[in-house]
Amino acid sequence: MATAKKKAAKKPAAKKSAAKKPAAKKAAAKGAAKKAPAKKAAKKAAKKPAAPKKPRKPNAAFMKPMNPSAVLGSVIGMMPMPRTEVTKKIWDYIKKNKLQDAINKRMINADERLKAVFGGKSKVSMFEMTKLVSNHLK
Repeated sequence: MATAKKKAAKKPAAKKSAAKKPAAKKAAAKGAAKKAPAKKAAKKAAKKPAAPKKPRKPNAAFMKPMNPSAVLGSVIGMMPMPRTEVTKKIWDYIKKNKLQDAINKRMINADERLKAVFGGKSKVSMFEMTKLVSNHLK
């Protein structure tokens, strides 16, 4: 019986030593974490100053004036304008006439003019709106 007790006593001791090992690893990791920022700071100081960034050039495809159809022209006007301006004008119209859904702001409740642009749909999501509007641009 004495040997059985010794074996039982050794097993929990082994578990305790295994539990101590992760704690030692954590302490080593903390020490390494403290050293890393000092190295990064030294590297940043050693780098040469970056060249000044040039202003971003707009994509020519978005800036190309497009002609709206007669249906879309009744909402935004008949003048040729870039796609970005078309979207801005539609949002101005939506906000002016309070057509954005009060509960779900991503949905647009179309009035008679916008129903024609949206292909007869009375409720359209803001993401679907751009797809439907692009069908009216040439």
